[in-house]
Order: sequence, then C-alpha cells, then structure tokens
Amino acid sequence: MASTTAHSLTIALAGNPNAGKTTLFNALTGLKQKVANYPGVTVERKTGRWQLNGSGADLIDLPGLYSLDATSLDEQIARSVITGEQKGVRRPDVVVAVVDATNLERNLYLVTQLFDYKVPVVIALTMIDVFEKQDHEINIAKLSQLLKVPVVAINAKSGRGIKELAKEVHKAAEKGESSAPVFNDVDETSGPHAKIFARYSFISKAVQESTRHNDTSKLRISSKIDKVLTHKFFGLVILVAVLLVVFQAIFSWATVPMDLLEQGFGGLSALVKENMPPGILTDLISDGIIAGVGGVVVFLPQILLLFLFISLLEDTGYMARAAFLMDKLMSKVGLHGKAFLPLVSSFACAIPGIMATRTIENRRDRFATIMVAPFMSCSARLPVYTLMIAAFFAGQTIFGFISVAAVLMLAMYSLGIAVAVVVAFILKRTVLKAPPPPFLMELPEYRVPNLRTVLQNMFTRAWLFLKRAGTVILAISILLWALMYFPRDLSPAPAADASTTQAAVVETGSEPAEDVVKESEQLKHSFAGMLGHTIEPVIRPLGFDWKIGVALIASFAAREVLVSTLSIIYNVGKDADAESTTLVSAIRDAKGDDGKPIWTPLTALTLMVFFVLAMQCMSTLAVVRRETNSWIWPIFMFSYMTVIAYTAAFLTYQGGRMLGFE
Repeated sequence: MASTTAHSLTIALAGNPNAGKTTLFNALTGLKQKVANYPGVTVERKTGRWQLNGSGADLIDLPGLYSLDATSLDEQIARSVITGEQKGVRRPDVVVAVVDATNLERNLYLVTQLFDYKVPVVIALTMIDVFEKQDHEINIAKLSQLLKVPVVAINAKSGRGIKELAKEVHKAAEKGESSAPVFNDVDETSGPHAKIFARYSFISKAVQESTRHNDTSKLRISSKIDKVLTHKFFGLVILVAVLLVVFQAIFSWATVPMDLLEQGFGGLSALVKENMPPGILTDLISDGIIAGVGGVVVFLPQILLLFLFISLLEDTGYMARAAFLMDKLMSKVGLHGKAFLPLVSSFACAIPGIMATRTIENRRDRFATIMVAPFMSCSARLPVYTLMIAAFFAGQTIFGFISVAAVLMLAMYSLGIAVAVVVAFILKRTVLKAPPPPFLMELPEYRVPNLRTVLQNMFTRAWLFLKRAGTVILAISILLWALMYFPRDLSPAPAADASTTQAAVVETGSEPAEDVVKESEQLKHSFAGMLGHTIEPVIRPLGFDWKIGVALIASFAAREVLVSTLSIIYNVGKDADAESTTLVSAIRDAKGDDGKPIWTPLTALTLMVFFVLAMQCMSTLAVVRRETNSWIWPIFMFSYMTVIAYTAAFLTYQGGRMLGFE
C-alpha cells in the first residue's frame, strides 16, 4: 500500500470539452482556485484545494481533451502532467476522469487512453440527471466492474456523489496502483488502427452490458431544437440575432459603467491635484499612474459582459452549434469556426475579443485569430472617424440622399474586415501554417447554465486582465506621460496662434486660457514633440506634419487620445471632444509655414485609413503579450500592422493627389 501522508495528494481532472469538468472543479474547490500559465506556454493551469476526507489535496484542472494523442499543445500538456514530465507539477496520485453520461462511448475513449499510463483512475459520471430524465438506465456497479475502476454518479449542482467521489479517490490514492486494462501491447500487425479498433470494441461491450437506452421513436428535445438552430438558413439568421445582442451589449450596455469609471478616475486625479502641492510627483500620480490605471479598468465592464455571454453560450450548449455553423465560412480563410465570436467582439474592443480566443483549442488557429482581431474597427477608433468626418465631410451627400459620412464609416469597417481576411489567409499559409484541423466537436445536450460557474468565469477572467495586463499597461502609460511631460518649459506662455484663437472665440466668446496655451507649448517642446519632428520626414509622404506625428505617438496610449492631443496642440484644451466646433475649426484653419492648409479632406481620409489598420493601442499589445506568453507576437503584430497601415495610407494620399484630390 502506498503512503499518502508523506505529501499532500495531487489529483488531476481530465475530460472532454462540455463534459461538466469546470462545474465539477468549481464544486470541489469553491473559491480556493488559482489560474496561471504552464511554464513557457500559453496553456492555462487552473489549480485549487479540495478538502479530501479531512485533508487538503491539490486539484489540477487539465485542458478539455478528446484524446491524448498529443497532436495539439493542450494534449501535450495534459500528457506531460499525467506522466509527471511537466516542469513544476507533481505527477497526479489519482486522475478523476470526467465522463458525460449522455455521451458515454465518446467520453470513454479518453478514459481508455488514461489507462495506458497506469495511473489510478476514478470516473466521475456527470450529466446523470439529464441521462435519467431521458428515461435511460445505467448499472453503475456493472460499469465499474467492466472498466475495473471506481465509477461515481455526480451532480455537481445538487452535490450528489461528491462525498462518494472523495471516498473513492482517497481509496485509489492509498492503493496506488491501477487494475484497469491497457492497450499499449495490442498487436498492430493487422493494421495501423488496431489499437483504436480494440479500444472502441472494449468500450462498446462495457456500454452495452451496463446501460439501457430509451428507444422510443419520439425525437429528443435537443434534436428538435437542432433542426432549427443548425439549419443552413434559419440557423444563420438566429446566429446573427444572437451576435447582435452580444455586440449591442458589449458596445452600448457597457457605456454607463465605463463612463462612471472614467469619471471616477478623473475625479480621483482632480482630487490628487487639489490636495497635493504642484510638481512632478503630483503630475506623475494624477496624469501618469491614475490615468494609466484608469485606462485599464475602464475596459472591465466590456470584459465582464463578454465572458458573461461566452459562459452562458457555452453552458447552454449553443456555442458548439454556432461554431458548427460558422466553420465552413471561416475555414475558407484558414480560421476556426470558433473565431467568429472573438472577431465580432473586437468591434467593441479588441481586448475582450482577444481574450475570447481561449475557446479555440488549437494554438495556431488561436494565434491567427489574435493576430487579425485588432483590424476590426473598435469603439476607440470612432472619435477619430467622427472628428475627421465632422471637419471635412459633414452634411455632404451622394446622389442627393446618401450621406457621405455614413458611406465613409461603412468603408472604414469594411476595410478592416477585408484586410483581416487577407492577412488571416496569408498567416495560415506562412508563419502559422498548419494542416486544416478536422472540425471535431460533439453537440452537447442543451442545459440550464450554472450561475456559479458563469460568475466564477467572469470574475476570474476580469482579475487576470487587471493583474497581468494592467502592470504592462501602467508601465507604458508612465513612459508616455514622461515623453509628453519632459523636458519642462517654465517660460511664460506665448500668445496663441491667430487661427486657433479665433476658433476659441467663436465657440466660447473668449481667448484660450493661459494654462491651455502653456500646455500646448509644453507638448510642442516635450520629448514627444521632438519625436514628432524626428518622424516628420517619414510621415510627410502621408500628408502628415509633426503635429499629427505627436498625436500619433500619444494615441498609442489609446486611439481616442489622438483627439485630446490635437486639442492641446491647437490650443483648444485637452477636454475638447470629437464634436467640438472649436477643434473642428482649428483643424480646418491650421496652416503650415508655407501658408498652405495642413489638413485637407484627403489628409483626413488618409488618417482614417491609417487608424483602421495601425496597431495604435498599448492595451491590446499588453493583452497579446499575456495571451501568447511571449513578446515576439506583440512585436510582430505591431510591426506588420504598422507596415500595412503605412502602405495603405501612402497609397491613399499619393493616389489621391495623382487623381487631383487635395
């Protein structure tokens, strides 16, 4: 008998996707959970403490798997954990195999693979309530006898079988050996698939002798629903409606809490300035640290809403149907069917969209989706579009009734989608090349979502975002603040430019305040201003001057910062928004040293094209770093998107000039 007192037991949970593994893990561990990545890879390692017969045990939730053939990164990690080869993880004393009672034969295939590693196995038979409601019967004692391992019927929601599972796991750990059959010594001379015939033959016999299915001719409810939800036409219509609800929620329902968070951090920043003496430390805390943290936390409502919907769609079983519907279309450009939700979510914000790619099991498919998600025009780009359209295209129509503004807005969204499709096609045939994976996904039974699991998933993801991405974003925020803050220009503020002074008088009835003018001059002479002058020769072919260059640099903190930066540069004040008539007038009237207008409709259009395609968001890059567990991918993303954006903007501006537009 093996001793179990020398160390705390290590238990692993293994099972197919949608088998109820996450619900069981949450029921066994409660709030005593930790989420981290396995060393050197992007696969998440979820662990918790399970009070096992009075003593604590370490519970490891392995990635959802269909097999242990190690064709994917998830399968490699799971196998290395089970064999004890995974760095930093003890070999499990027992593996709890989570098996869906409604899909016995499919789920037991993984179990027979676990037998080959001679680790003690206990089967947790989930979905037993659904199985019994369908008038099926299962002789659990007989199934246990045939499989030669303990089998426990589980209902994690009601607590059924939890104590029995703990008892059997403890007994298996004490025994320390497995009597289950293994298939490693199967004679394969009869063919390469002999072992797979052998496994399914064993499974089929065990299932047939231990279960009795209700063989009535009446179709099950799930089958009836699937006839509609997976229909070639009606299924897509329903999917579009579902996506519209999700998109609307992320795009608009999060507006109020995001505004409140933004106001809260703005108020906190003002409070610091009011109660601390003026100086560098006060500015660092208020404009650097608080503004940086606020820039992270403001995305929290969108992330919570996204993972609320993802959890609900997965728990109900609809996510599998949606992926099934979209796979044929997505596969034409090399993306997985599950990529549709992350890409649609990215129209609100690429950050939650990128985080949503975790539903894609294959690493290359997931990375390809991450690499193109930022091309979707997020809400942060809207202020830029709005400002450019208001300045040069407002009130214009085509054919007398089609709004130019609407056409341009649609064109920007369409451009992002088109480029994303092309880039995905190229990536999946070059740096992320891989044979097209078979779309293997079982359609689980429809279920009522587990509220505890849904909420736990929401808050776990939110905390990971704040904890890990936030640190990188904060560091970059402080760096950008320093670039715009130093060196300090303490000389008296000069008079404002005549054009911007006149614009301010038109809207406010008075000249710009001295602090507004001084703020503008400080930015012009800051390191960011110097960088703007440095990159001016590079951006001149795009029709951009050094002032636009400064705005581009500042907008890396967040795309919408371009508007407030231009407001500062043109002496309007950083609180002006995209619809400010003062800022619009200042942009229209801005003149270069040669007296020619700096901004033209062509310049505005070029800037919009650049912003559609450029990676102007440090928050997104920080999340990509977090999700890929490497700096290589965010650097690659920033580089190739910048090249594409520059090329497209160059062709737009120079092509427009060749056609006679200015």
